[in-house]
Amino acid sequence: MNRHIITLIRPHQWLKNLFVFTPLFFDRHATDWDYVWPCIVSFIAFCLAASGIYCFNDIHDAEADRQHPVKRLRPVASGAVSKRTAYITMGIVWIVAFTLVIWGRFCYDSIQRGLVGTLLLYIAMNIAYCVKLKQIALLDVFIIAMGFVLRIVVGGLATGIILSHWIVLTTFLLALFLAVAKRRDDVAIYETSGVKARKNVVRYNMDFLNQSIGILGSVTIMCYILYTVSGEVVERIGSHYLYITSVFVLAGILRYMQLALVDQKSGSPTKVLLHDHFIHVCIIGWILAFTFILYV
Repeated sequence: MNRHIITLIRPHQWLKNLFVFTPLFFDRHATDWDYVWPCIVSFIAFCLAASGIYCFNDIHDAEADRQHPVKRLRPVASGAVSKRTAYITMGIVWIVAFTLVIWGRFCYDSIQRGLVGTLLLYIAMNIAYCVKLKQIALLDVFIIAMGFVLRIVVGGLATGIILSHWIVLTTFLLALFLAVAKRRDDVAIYETSGVKARKNVVRYNMDFLNQSIGILGSVTIMCYILYTVSGEVVERIGSHYLYITSVFVLAGILRYMQLALVDQKSGSPTKVLLHDHFIHVCIIGWILAFTFILYV
């Protein structure tokens, strides 16, 4: 049972929540414990909040998941975990998440209130998504992208770092790009097997999604390049060489487009990021280059 509970809360998906550390990294506080600690607390809290959403989603979608070639193996859909157990697990992880935020060592009470409010917004938005909004084409992928923006908002609130509009825009566009690529996988399954991963799959088709992926990939790259050459950013960082990191962003996005459009492997962005070595090299190269420019 323990193994199935772990599967239910999907710890491999916590990789997404590393976006909480984004403001910390970009603001040159990655080595400052007074900033790192509240980020760690917020990261754990957000991971648990997200796990509660996964529990709710699996409970709500159990019947539909049983018709899906992959999702039928999820703990609730397969019967490995009862709905009652899933509800209890959901309640526990949410209680722990809010306890961490309320009792975490933050500098100001206003930070705690902001974090609690953001977590509540994230949970409410995703419950609405699971129940109804994910059936509305386009709105579904925009909500997913907004979830990533809330992650960096949490990181900014926890540390008191004011978010740059470039970070917000790039995060939103990248998340939207990944969400559309994932939706393409749902359409591919529907066209080959007739199984609808969700009702709104009929409101998408390959031509639309392929063009959307191309547009979003291009806009994301352009937004990042504009960020690296922005006068405001160059002045704050004190370096004109940030544009060099664009090479890794370009390579990473093109590789993901290759996986989505050629290899048909865009169903789980997290699994792609965990298993694709080319993307690993791009991410590591970007981190090393950015770290050298920012900190060295």
